[in-house]
Amino acid sequence: MLERKIKILEDFLGGYQRSKDELLFFCPKCNHHKPKLSVNIDKNVFKCWVCDYNGRTITHLVSSYGKPEHHSQWKTECGIVDMSEVDKEEEKEELITLPEEFISLTSKRTTPLSLPARTYLKSRGVSYEDILWWKIGFCPDGLCGGRIIVPSFDMNGSVNYYVARNYENDFKKYYNPQVKKDFIFNELYLDWSKDITLIEGVFDAIVARNAIPLLGSTLREDSYIFQRIIGECDKIYVALDADAKKKEDKIIRMLLSYGLEVYKIDTSGCEDVGAITKEEFQQLKTNATFVSLDNYLLEKLLFQ
Repeated sequence: MLERKIKILEDFLGGYQRSKDELLFFCPKCNHHKPKLSVNIDKNVFKCWVCDYNGRTITHLVSSYGKPEHHSQWKTECGIVDMSEVDKEEEKEELITLPEEFISLTSKRTTPLSLPARTYLKSRGVSYEDILWWKIGFCPDGLCGGRIIVPSFDMNGSVNYYVARNYENDFKKYYNPQVKKDFIFNELYLDWSKDITLIEGVFDAIVARNAIPLLGSTLREDSYIFQRIIGECDKIYVALDADAKKKEDKIIRMLLSYGLEVYKIDTSGCEDVGAITKEEFQQLKTNATFVSLDNYLLEKLLFQ
């Protein structure tokens, strides 16, 4: 595998010199006349000693300066599944419809029927702009009666799930469709070119913005969500609730094993992400801790 990775790098960076565990290439960013771009495949890092172009994952270097085939080959060598090649039957999502009683809240006109739902959303810090973006509605009656409805749209714009959260005194907070959850909630609106944050719930995602709600606190390595993340992201933020630390640690360990830059957002000071303001979350994100495999293992050793 090591030799195949070197061959991929050599194919678009040119020849190299070896210096102990590092490979020295000509830097594609500054084009210095000497091979000053140091690449360490074992540690999955690179750095140019002239222009300081660097990264904590070689995938970023490959995607920035290699051809599409180089990126594809690199993902294969790293064990990243190309979801576009997955069998169409396995790729097909379970399409559903919204409840018949669904009423959109995207109109600015407030009716007596919609007032309790709007009051609840306001209490959660959900703005009118959020309602428009997420296409939020409610059900006044029926199986989802007295519940806020947040729909999820797949890449084709079809509804593939929805979260139904009560806004009245119902002992059961959520009443959601009983379908397989191996999809990205509202992937239609996700911008892979910007920072992605992993969080637990949909209301957390409304606060975090450009986030993937796990609809829980677990993530499987063979899931569509995970494969999309490692195929599209060079770095990712993780902001699970404080009471899900063990599950969060497992997710971080998986992400690190695929060479991603991982940043841990400390949520210990709040009930959950959905309970704080967008401004407060952005401040927490600004103070996020970079997690490397080395400091992750050290933390486990010191605090186990």
